[in-house]
Amino acid sequence: MQHLKGSEVERLQHRAHVAELRKLLIDAGLPVMRTKSHILPLIIGDAVVAQQLTDDLLHEFGIYCQPINYPTVARGTERLRLTPSPIHTPAMMAELRDALLACWERYGLALGPF
Repeated sequence: MQHLKGSEVERLQHRAHVAELRKLLIDAGLPVMRTKSHILPLIIGDAVVAQQLTDDLLHEFGIYCQPINYPTVARGTERLRLTPSPIHTPAMMAELRDALLACWERYGLALGPF
């Protein structure tokens, strides 16, 4: 904690990774909500699909992703909560994008632009 209080390196890396993942997902046509936060909400719009999709990501691809469902968000706005960190690599982010695209196709979800 003491190191992080005085270091900008990790904060700058974190911001860069958030921007990189946002661009990867948007370029792939995935529905990323526009926010200024380090959290990248990916709209699913269905609680059951959000849970199934996150289960698939974990069991098939080894990727943990948090679904956000009612009552945290309104029904019909269910989403995934993506939070890249300073230690995620470009390869990891590309793997996430590819896994998401495979799941998007499986569940017949719409791709953008949004």
